[in-house]
Amino acid sequence: MNNTYEARLVQQETAVGAGVQILLLALLGTAIGMGPAGWLTGLAFAVATWAVLSRALHRTRPRSFGPANRVTLGRATLVGGVTALVADSYQDSPPVTLFVGLTAVALILDGVDGKVARATGTSTPLGARFDMEVDAFLILVLSVYVSMSQGPWVLLIGAMRYGFVAAARVWNWLNAPLPPSMARKTVAALQGILLLVAASGYLPHTVTFGVVALALSTLVWSFGRDVLWLWRTHRADQAAVGELLELEFVAVEREREPEAVAS
Repeated sequence: MNNTYEARLVQQETAVGAGVQILLLALLGTAIGMGPAGWLTGLAFAVATWAVLSRALHRTRPRSFGPANRVTLGRATLVGGVTALVADSYQDSPPVTLFVGLTAVALILDGVDGKVARATGTSTPLGARFDMEVDAFLILVLSVYVSMSQGPWVLLIGAMRYGFVAAARVWNWLNAPLPPSMARKTVAALQGILLLVAASGYLPHTVTFGVVALALSTLVWSFGRDVLWLWRTHRADQAAVGELLELEFVAVEREREPEAVAS
């Protein structure tokens, strides 16, 4: 009975997050007169986040939602607001201060939830995955917005992580765990900052182009390095398995030799 009660409380927190998302959309709609595209996209984001997170919580059944996940959920709410502004920008450009402010707070909180998880001893695979998905979606949304002024090539920044996930479904060796890397974390953090600088419109067009090109080049380097490491590790594992099978085969053949001689 107590476990059912705890599970109900955890699910209620995701519903509260969806409610806060709708409240933020209402505030944005009142402030800037957001059109149907922004409303529909923001509502779709809220429903999708609630559904996916609820399903994940039902599958893992944590005892509590946890303080770090609350921070990540708050960040997801801000990302939902940014997503609505980007969708609405196809009709009217959003106020720069509002857009930059929401995105900046979401990026700042990216460094908070992990620290909260470690400080409270509540780190979980679900929390890490939730954090990663919110980060990836924010980068995708920012790349969509910047691509309006810089060209479709910017979409490669947002799509690269999803392309990697899709490729891992075909080549299973891409699913192997990667070693910790400060360079990888730094490059990932830089993507949001550089895209936000580009999206702000404060810089000349040529400088903005250079900023986005820097973001893409560092991301390509980071992904390329990780894929190369995974490939080499995969080949080394295959070679080790091949050698083991060969040794077993030789051992079996040696055991058979005395039997052949005796017969």
